[in-house]
Amino acid sequence: MRAIDRHARTSSDFDAKLAQTETLLRRAASDYAPTGSAGDPKVTQASSLGAEDVVITYLINSMALDIPIFVLDTGALHAQTLQLLEHTQQQSRAPVEVFKPRADSVQQFLAREGPDAIFKSVAQRMACCQIRKTEPLARALHGKTAWITGLRREQSGTRAEVPLIDTTDPARVKINPLAYWTWGDVWHFIATHRVPYNPLHDEFYPSIGCAPCTRAISLGEDFRAGRWWWEDDTAKECGLHVSASMNLATSHE
Repeated sequence: MRAIDRHARTSSDFDAKLAQTETLLRRAASDYAPTGSAGDPKVTQASSLGAEDVVITYLINSMALDIPIFVLDTGALHAQTLQLLEHTQQQSRAPVEVFKPRADSVQQFLAREGPDAIFKSVAQRMACCQIRKTEPLARALHGKTAWITGLRREQSGTRAEVPLIDTTDPARVKINPLAYWTWGDVWHFIATHRVPYNPLHDEFYPSIGCAPCTRAISLGEDFRAGRWWWEDDTAKECGLHVSASMNLATSHE
C-alpha cells in the first residue's frame, strides 16, 4: 500500500491551515526579497526532500515565489533521495542548489574514527552530522536572514511547540509554514496535487535522512523512531534544528 493510501486524511481545518501557509510563504518572499536589482533573496527553503519539504517546494513553485531552495547532499543519502533530487532540479521553477560536506573533513573523520563511528556514541554520531550537515548548512545559509523548514509539531516531542515563525536565533528567522499540519494533511496535499515524493515513504520511512542512520518503522512506533534507532529517544536530532528549548547541544536539521 502506498503512503498516500495509508496517510492521506485531511483534518477538518485543513483549508484554513493551507491558507495560513500560503500567506506565510508570500510574506516571506516579500519581507526577505532582494535588497537590490541584482541581489539575491534573503530567504531560502531548506529541503531534505521529505514529504513536508516537497509540499513546500510545490507551493513555492506553483505560487511563483522568489524563494530559492537548497538541499544538503551528505554523501550518504539513499539512491531514491538522490533520484528525487535530480528530478526536483530538473522540474523546479525556483533554483535548487546542492551543498556537500568538505571531502577532506569526511575522509579525516572516517580515517580517525572508523566507518562505524556513528554507532559507538552520540558524540561521534553528532560529530559526523556536524561534518555532513551542520557545516554545509552554514554555507547554505550564509547571507540569508530567514530560512524555511518543514518542521511540524506532530513530528516529535522535541518539536511539539514549533512556532510558525521562530525568532530565537539572532542570526536569522526560521519559518515553519507547516507547523500545525498533520501527517494526514501533508499526504492529502501530495495526493491532491500529485506531488512527486520519495518512494521510501511507501516502504514505511516517514522520516528520511542518511542511509546508515534511517530505517523503516513498524506499526505503532514513533514518527522518528527510524532515525538513529540505536540511541536514546531523547537524542533524535542531528543538530540542524536544535534549540535551547530542546535541551540539546546548540547549533542548527
